[in-house]
Amino acid sequence: MVFFRGKKDKFSELLLKMTDNLQSATTFFLAQDISSNQGLQLLLKTIKEYEVNGDRYVETITKELSHTYITSIEREDLLQLAVYLDDVLDGMEHTAGLLEMYSVTKSTEHMKKFAQKIHDSSIEISSAINLLSRKKLLSITPYSLKIKELESDTNNLLRMSIKNLFATMKDPIMIIQYKEIYESLEGIVNDCCKVAKTLDTIIMKNA
Repeated sequence: MVFFRGKKDKFSELLLKMTDNLQSATTFFLAQDISSNQGLQLLLKTIKEYEVNGDRYVETITKELSHTYITSIEREDLLQLAVYLDDVLDGMEHTAGLLEMYSVTKSTEHMKKFAQKIHDSSIEISSAINLLSRKKLLSITPYSLKIKELESDTNNLLRMSIKNLFATMKDPIMIIQYKEIYESLEGIVNDCCKVAKTLDTIIMKNA
């Protein structure tokens, strides 16, 4: 195994492109106005485009790994990192689909907080992958810890949001719908945490 020497290799470049794509997706997800059906449809359409881009990067990495004998980090870790990055986008697409399907045209304060946690996590991931590409492994740890902190905060946010849901909403159908949306949003940050844990594994093996 040869860890990044000299210029960035093709795998680190692909991972950087994946994180750029992810951060663009979370920025849009956070900012998009969903106060109309058109806004919801645009959210779903745009997030789907980012998700398709993510799938393409995973496919490219998988193909490159199939005929590359010496990789920057262990093949399994490279592929796992790419898959978990793509899982974050999959979760975002799923959530956008739920919002559109249930015609949720008003973001609750809890939804906005979830979206901010997702965006903040993507920023930390982007910084960590950038350090990985520059061989600064030990510098990644604070970013990994921050992602885990955000994940813990989001777990607490889920409990509070569901508690508030049952306390304030009377329509049982809407309770089911919003609970599903909150759980889906929380799951996105959980996927970000999987990225952090994979980075921890890479650090342990290569630092």
